[in-house]
Amino acid sequence: MKKRIGILAFAIAAIFHTPTVQAQDNMLCQGAYWTEDEANIHMKQWAKDWTTKADWEKRAEVIREGLIKGMKLDQMPKRDTPFNTIIHSTREMDGYIVENIAIESFPGFYITGNLYRPISKEPFAKSPGILSVHGHGTDPRFGESVQTRSAAFARMGAVVFAYDMIGYGDSKQVEHKIPAALSIQTYNSQRVIDYLQSRPDVDPERIAVTGESGGGTQSIMITALDPRIKVSVPVVMVSAYFFGGCVCESGMPVHKSAHHQTNNVEIAALAVPRPMLLVSDGGDWTKNTPRIEMPYIQKVYAQYDAESKVDNVHLPAERHDYGPSKRAVVYNFLAQYLGLNAGKILVKNQFDEGFVTLLPREELMVFNEQHPIPANALQSEKAVMDFLQFKP
Repeated sequence: MKKRIGILAFAIAAIFHTPTVQAQDNMLCQGAYWTEDEANIHMKQWAKDWTTKADWEKRAEVIREGLIKGMKLDQMPKRDTPFNTIIHSTREMDGYIVENIAIESFPGFYITGNLYRPISKEPFAKSPGILSVHGHGTDPRFGESVQTRSAAFARMGAVVFAYDMIGYGDSKQVEHKIPAALSIQTYNSQRVIDYLQSRPDVDPERIAVTGESGGGTQSIMITALDPRIKVSVPVVMVSAYFFGGCVCESGMPVHKSAHHQTNNVEIAALAVPRPMLLVSDGGDWTKNTPRIEMPYIQKVYAQYDAESKVDNVHLPAERHDYGPSKRAVVYNFLAQYLGLNAGKILVKNQFDEGFVTLLPREELMVFNEQHPIPANALQSEKAVMDFLQFKP
């Protein structure tokens, strides 16, 4: 059946600079790969195809293998090289500290971002760690949403690594839309977990991830593949019919192979039995979440008697963002499951983000005249791919 691009999905992709990529082969499931009705039928059929926990775990194993093989994650370098961490421009703000940071993901390739951490860790002996990932747009790491939520998490007691998608912010060694974007970004997330767990101020057993849109895709992918993620909060992304409109989400054959077909709902469900919150709205491809996506995910969680650990907050009057009302429900959820101190950002029993100082781009950049990118940096798609040497 010829797949159609949904008008709403296409419009949102255009707004957020995530044009639907053209199919490279028949194993790619991209953009609005199914209609909403087709997706609904698939979800109903899959719900009939397995009936027990053992059935689901067999299916989950196939899906994970499809992700790993499809994005060639098994061909990425061993994660045993030094981080060669660069940290500078430490600033003490109102209840949190923000620093500019880069770590070496694999030799010659750098993950760039900002580290937010609490000034006072009480009552923590060690802080939870949070991966704060972003979607598409105009360098979102420098924007209001990423800065505000990262600062709030830190004031609540977490060590937060807010890092760039490749091709964004300081991460300009390659363009964003390279064929291996999905594999590199997923590997980068694994390396960020490695780094956070290596820090003496981070509790390695309390690591969470959250991000919106393309950052929601990053969130479900790393949670599905890495059990070190203990709490997952994908925002405005998980959809039964929309598979992601950018090569970094669906440009590699991760949803379909010769022997399986899945979608982002099942990938998100691989978080089971870990706590997960889906945040959805009425203005994008998550508009059906309460009716289509959540019942399936709840069925998966029911096999583990973990229904209380998965939730959905649906905001039907809102649109595609990670705005204040969405952040508020995330603050509550992460406070509950990471042991954060929500009282640090409460004023008259309401979350108040007024303490956050939004810094200009220039102050948040890692690489500049005073701190140039290391001399060993791989500076082109060819240089990176020649190093990785992916096999067909």
